[in-house]
Amino acid sequence: MSTNPPDLRPDRAPAPLLDGTARPGQPRVGMVSLGCPKALVDSERILTRLRAEGYAISPDYAGADAVIVNTCGFLDSAKAESLEAIGEALTSNGRVIVTGCLGAEEEYIRGTHPSVLAVTGPHQYEQVLDAVHAAVPADPNPFIDLLPASSVSLTPRHYSYLKISEGCNHKCRFCIIPDMRGKLASRPAHAVLREAEKLVEKGVRELLVISQDTSAYGLDRKHDLNPWKGGEVRSHITDLARELGGLGAWVRLHYVYPYPHVRELIPLMAEGLVLPYLDIPFQHSHPDTLKRMARPANQAKTLETIAGWREICPDITLRSTFIVGFPGETEAEFQHLLDWMEEARLDRVGAFKYENVDGARSNALPDHVPEEVKQERFERFMEVAQRISAEKLEAKVGSVQQVIVDSVDGDGAVCRTKADAPEIDGNLFIDEGFEALKPGDMVTVTVDEASEYDLWGSITR
Repeated sequence: MSTNPPDLRPDRAPAPLLDGTARPGQPRVGMVSLGCPKALVDSERILTRLRAEGYAISPDYAGADAVIVNTCGFLDSAKAESLEAIGEALTSNGRVIVTGCLGAEEEYIRGTHPSVLAVTGPHQYEQVLDAVHAAVPADPNPFIDLLPASSVSLTPRHYSYLKISEGCNHKCRFCIIPDMRGKLASRPAHAVLREAEKLVEKGVRELLVISQDTSAYGLDRKHDLNPWKGGEVRSHITDLARELGGLGAWVRLHYVYPYPHVRELIPLMAEGLVLPYLDIPFQHSHPDTLKRMARPANQAKTLETIAGWREICPDITLRSTFIVGFPGETEAEFQHLLDWMEEARLDRVGAFKYENVDGARSNALPDHVPEEVKQERFERFMEVAQRISAEKLEAKVGSVQQVIVDSVDGDGAVCRTKADAPEIDGNLFIDEGFEALKPGDMVTVTVDEASEYDLWGSITR
């Protein structure tokens, strides 16, 4: 079993799981889903609509009548990856429809791949369906296809991403996501809760709450009241989290900006309603760097905030991502970040080197950091992050943890603790007495060993 690598990009979602079952003659569509978990949810919605119209889902190029490539435009490297995936689909299949964040740049895509059938932008579901209809006419069986038993899921059955809003109101200089996905648009609270309830009824045991800015949820709706279970629920992240916590599944919060009202979530974690886990994209620590990034709350006293959270919920796990080598970053500013890391002692940390992205305002900033300096700072940063992670995990040896099982093979069971999100954090491995376990099981283990990113444990009898 492999251990968790330390350099996973923050814009990547788990690889989708596709079911290739089809009836004879049924039109089949393939899907390549790149980008973040938010894009994975978009892919699920597209495939759910297509399946309801009579299409089957093909797990490979050869079996597909057309292929949809859901692209990412987060970084130039992600754009290159998307272009490569489009090219691979064209070579292997030839009939390709492009959607997603990079789809907002049709000329850019067609400049490299002029033969794609259609290009649509992010969350343009109707346009994607129109393109599929034009390429592969539907042939539904009214007794089978028009009322699908459940939505299409591209993740394992025991966990699911739950998108609560789209878009973002911030104007961070390094990011073009708001330009592609628009301003904050929150879903009604009762719609989110109804979806979550159905997921739990289907056997989902972990809900991963995602959006561009989770803590801003409901701001665009002026935190309106929504009918729910004979009462009302406010479209506010605290109220939503409390209701989600009552459904009986793990609830994990991603992409949370450290606004003051986030403090209201911490008691819910201490009570066990929500997992004691916050994914907060701090991006840097130095106020001058954050100001150049145009980050919200760039003057926030984050160390004091973190200390306050830990006082309320000592078991809280904090995950974050950082950018090294942002334009104008001095050695003193970078050292400030290293010192901040030593004091903050975050549990899960990812980083990436700054890249220019077409359309980002940071491209025009002066004093871009040389590539070799960015690489050297990235390596120093990850050395500190890895050491802190190793120390924190070593402190868990001998503790008792509840874990969820993700997969089981002949070597053992791959599990996660409450401190671990799928794909981006570490794992806990069980290599003895695992034979009766299956994905989705929750068991109690005693931690026996630790490495820089992962744990090993034995089932507590």
